[in-house]
Amino acid sequence: MNDLSEGLTEDAFLGGRLRLRQPASGHRAGHDAMLLAAATAAHPGDRIADFGAGVGAAGLAVARRVAGLSLALVEIDPRLAGLAAANAKANGLLAEVKVLDILAGAGAFAEAGLAPDSFDGVLMNPPFHDAGRHRASPDAERRAAHVAGPETLDGWIGAARRLLRSGGVLTMIWRADGLADVLAALRRGFGSLCLQPVHGDGPKPAIRILVRAVKGGRAPLRMFPGIVLNGTSHLPHEEADAVLRGEAVLPFAAL
Repeated sequence: MNDLSEGLTEDAFLGGRLRLRQPASGHRAGHDAMLLAAATAAHPGDRIADFGAGVGAAGLAVARRVAGLSLALVEIDPRLAGLAAANAKANGLLAEVKVLDILAGAGAFAEAGLAPDSFDGVLMNPPFHDAGRHRASPDAERRAAHVAGPETLDGWIGAARRLLRSGGVLTMIWRADGLADVLAALRRGFGSLCLQPVHGDGPKPAIRILVRAVKGGRAPLRMFPGIVLNGTSHLPHEEADAVLRGEAVLPFAAL
């Protein structure tokens, strides 16, 4: 990690194959973004949208793995959106960057070139802390990235449902203790759900849940074995380390 001017750092992801400039403070891309990317199924020619893209970490990690994507990075913060555009260019990846509130509605999406029923995949890591249960960060950028209002989850999933074609796939990461809320929000329009827990340490409860849902899907829910980030002696678990370095993908990406 190198300190840069203007309060930025440049950080290596995927074993150094993806380098991203991001703010030194506030919300920063990390394991969640790389796990989300590794769980996202994509094929050359697919049209993929990354909701709440920040500096582009998850979407660009998918584009690094799968050549020939049509990638849209959707981000409300103009500064982060500018960094996402610069990161795409610096890494030699093509991406359209849209400065847009995910909750803005169908008209705003259409004006931004994001028409209904036109995407093969949406990936997202929505703000997931309940403002009533968690102390909000004094940093405005971090607060916006992490603290959800009562409409956030339903609104983001609704926007993904509108954007996806029939059979299109939503991939998301969320708090593990909020799984019931995710399942409730997916009841309208989604099926063929797949779930994979993410554990910080093997013996402890999951901290995150990866979710794959198909627009119009009808297959039964499937639960995959959890992935463990830290093994013995708090060293990175071998499987997780391979995923985070971009040397392996998670099961959802092969579906």
